[in-house]
Amino acid sequence: MIQKADRLHNVEEYYFSKKLREVAGLMAKGKPVINIAIGSPDLQPPLNVIEALKDTMQLEIAHKYQSYQGIPELRSEISNFYKNNYDVALDATSEILPLMGSKEGIMHISLAFLNKGDKVLIPNPGYPTYTSVTKLVEAEPVFYNLTQQQNWLPNFEELEKEDLSKVKIMWVNYPHMPTGAVASKSDFEQLVAFAKKHHILLVNDNPYSFILNNNPQSILAVEGAKEVAIELNSLSKTFNMAGWRVGMVVGDAEIINTILKVKSNMDSGMFLGIQKGAVEALKLSTSWFDSQDEIYKKRRTIVWEIFDALKCTYDTAIGGLFVWAKLPEGLKSEEFTDALLYEKDVFITPGTVFGSNGEGYIRASLCVSSTILEEVLSRLITVKS
Repeated sequence: MIQKADRLHNVEEYYFSKKLREVAGLMAKGKPVINIAIGSPDLQPPLNVIEALKDTMQLEIAHKYQSYQGIPELRSEISNFYKNNYDVALDATSEILPLMGSKEGIMHISLAFLNKGDKVLIPNPGYPTYTSVTKLVEAEPVFYNLTQQQNWLPNFEELEKEDLSKVKIMWVNYPHMPTGAVASKSDFEQLVAFAKKHHILLVNDNPYSFILNNNPQSILAVEGAKEVAIELNSLSKTFNMAGWRVGMVVGDAEIINTILKVKSNMDSGMFLGIQKGAVEALKLSTSWFDSQDEIYKKRRTIVWEIFDALKCTYDTAIGGLFVWAKLPEGLKSEEFTDALLYEKDVFITPGTVFGSNGEGYIRASLCVSSTILEEVLSRLITVKS
């Protein structure tokens, strides 16, 4: 056996990778497991997006390598999308870099700016990939607390007590995954001021701002934000295009060019048909978001009933693609979700996947039909806390 790289010693396989393999094994044995854990949209992309992909297939250039920076038409529509929806002006030629999903952007940004021994501020709870990528590039994760008492927003008094001298990047994610919490413009202003004070690159991961959220925001709308902040965004959740792998990183031209130096050595451009489909998606009016929200509202109502049956508490004012709920006092997240899986054939996410501050919480996805959610409710109605 060839010895694995040292950088993998502190990196575990992604929780969902392991757990979905277990779920598949249970289903292979005949267990009727229902998965309400994963945020993979089950709804279809807009029809004009699919048609654009089909129409591209016959073009002479369709199957050739594409630009590392994406076609000009895609960058132009991303610029229009940001202006129309966030009131943020972006130069389509220099301040936008399309990505094969925003997840790859986490790696590209980390490789572009982090050296061994640099520190990275990571939210707890937060997206696990921030931690794993930080470790892969041999930087050091520094977790900052997000709590229900603080509305899942950074506690700047706590942060200022940290030794921030080696911190290079700070990851933020609003609307927040897993809790659904949103940041106001004043919250973003505080973050930008904090980043400027401590010379930190601030990265807002922003794929959820159009799902059950009446006030989509970008951190780049804050005056002077481009001096220290960039933003990741994605079409995966907004337009039901998770498998298409279309995302973007936007911000100051010099920062974007630095990230491009990494990206251009990692792939050979995005398939043209996917880019053409993305262009059509970005042109859609707000009626698209409204139609999706009507579906998600119905599903969310059933998820609330599921959590009521489990004696959990949750915030009905919070939107997003998930519902985050607090377990009855004294119950442990993974013990609880494993019991649901083995006893009721329901797979749900334990909050501890996202960090130690997720202990005592669970998360359900809205990427499941109302019919399936009703079946989950019928299975759980007799579950006792």
